[in-house]
Amino acid sequence: MAFILNIKDLLNKRRVESNRIEFKKDWNPSRIYRTICAFANDFENLGGGYILVGVEQDENGVAKRPVCGIDLNEADKIMQQMVGFDAKIKPEYSARAEIVEVDNKHVLAIWAPARNNRPYSVWENVTAKNKGETKYYIRSKSSTIAATGDLLQELFNMADHTPFDERGNSKISIDDISPVLVFEHLKKTGSKLTETFDPNRLMETLDAMELLVGPSEDRMIKNVAAMMFCEHPDKFSQLRESILYCFRKEAKRILTL
Repeated sequence: MAFILNIKDLLNKRRVESNRIEFKKDWNPSRIYRTICAFANDFENLGGGYILVGVEQDENGVAKRPVCGIDLNEADKIMQQMVGFDAKIKPEYSARAEIVEVDNKHVLAIWAPARNNRPYSVWENVTAKNKGETKYYIRSKSSTIAATGDLLQELFNMADHTPFDERGNSKISIDDISPVLVFEHLKKTGSKLTETFDPNRLMETLDAMELLVGPSEDRMIKNVAAMMFCEHPDKFSQLRESILYCFRKEAKRILTL
């Protein structure tokens, strides 16, 4: 998936909190994967983060320009290596990466979004042939640290207990949502959103209905939105199971009346 944010915004730390962006002059896979793991764990609930390889940071915390960049052949090799390194994060997780051109040089941009399956751990040395120690990493301000003691316990306590229907689902796209069903619902409930409803601005409507989650650059549609407004919700197997569960639960309630 292509980055939603403009690379210039990341270089200048605009639109994203500074502790969600890390600049790396060189590719150091073990250190970088600890940070990827930390962003995935999203200890401060900020929405994951970004790593730009081939960029140095100046004294003001923004990127030095022009960027130092990395060799294009090296960047291609790194992206191939990342497939294997991703497998060393548990549970299953995959960072997103692309090569971008900045100041006539190449930068490897890595996006590590927060996901529902935390806590995540990663090999302390991802380049090792045999599995060594694995650790859970988190972000503390602008640093990546291993979570131990009370911090580790808190991370485990943050494991996603959000009900299934309230979770964001990256597999649901706006094309899965029927504007007709949304409008009919708003009309039936007497919502004032019907006055300004525009099918071409459906994401804004869902946002107003509190049916989106995640940071501004990575908004996800909640499962409940697809359950209510997708014409074929059975295309999502988990949604189908959830709908059947709700149906059975309601049936049992009626039978006990």
